Amino acid sequence: MPAKASRTTLATVARLAGVSVATVSKVVNGRSDVAPRTRTRIQELLHQHDYVTPVLRGAPVRPSIIEVQFAGELRSYGAEALEGIVAAAAECGVSVVVSKPGRAPNWARDLVAGGRRALIAVTSVHTAADLDELARADLPLVVLDPLHLPHSEVNSVGSTNFAGGLAATQHLLSLGHRRIAYLGGPATAACNQARAHGYRAAMEAAKAPVARGYVRPGEFTYQNGLLGAAALLDLAEPPTAIFAGNDEIALGVIETARARGLRIPEDLSVVGFDDTLLARMASPPLTTMRQPLREMGRVALRTALRLADGEKIESHHIELATELVVRGSTAPVSSPPS
Repeated sequence: MPAKASRTTLATVARLAGVSVATVSKVVNGRSDVAPRTRTRIQELLHQHDYVTPVLRGAPVRPSIIEVQFAGELRSYGAEALEGIVAAAAECGVSVVVSKPGRAPNWARDLVAGGRRALIAVTSVHTAADLDELARADLPLVVLDPLHLPHSEVNSVGSTNFAGGLAATQHLLSLGHRRIAYLGGPATAACNQARAHGYRAAMEAAKAPVARGYVRPGEFTYQNGLLGAAALLDLAEPPTAIFAGNDEIALGVIETARARGLRIPEDLSVVGFDDTLLARMASPPLTTMRQPLREMGRVALRTALRLADGEKIESHHIELATELVVRGSTAPVSSPPS
């Protein structure tokens, strides 16, 4: 009686196809990030060699789960990024668990023991000790739109914040505004610094002076928009336009202006940043810099899976382009409000 043939493994199929074991694993698990021709070749080899997945052999299968940690409240910005993460996870056949950052002893190893393949951090801050803990647990980390520039070897996904700040301010300058203020987020946040630098670069290029008190850091909140706008409008020479660091701040600016009897955009033009649902629901609809939040979430998820599969990432930081979306909250400058 002939000896029983040995069971086909992923390594066998990978060798025959001339690809990595990670690529074969993606095809077996229904992942979408494999070239069609490569996928077809691998599927043919799996069929030819009667490959049987572990779940059909009765062997335990490690769950494919990505941990997503949000620091602070889950606001409109985070909700849109999360939609992108969840959509990409569904396409790739993995699950997502959302949590708040926790730093109990052995927290990273506990995540691995719970089936987590990678960690996506949204607006979270990781210390050197956290990074060491993740490395010891062999748990890949991807930071989405980092508030602070991560270590050079930490993988992150963001957007072109400097270019966005530049374009937002240039839009207001093109409408004839010269008294333009910037009402931003935390002074130490990398994304806020980049937007503020873009604002200053546009003002300098146009030879438009930045008056004292026209740049105000704060938090990325509606309340900061309310209070910051009040301080700006109380200046001896108030701005005729305000570039807000995000959409929530911009909505606070609009409300403060309305409460003072100012019209948007006739008396005050306002530009936001992010292009969340809030921008489209605002009255008037908000001119804003579109940050591709959902696509950033998708890229973060796919990057996390590539790291979990042991792939080499070409660049530690990926930036997606921002885009100006002009709506009803900006208009040519008129006589300054009295």
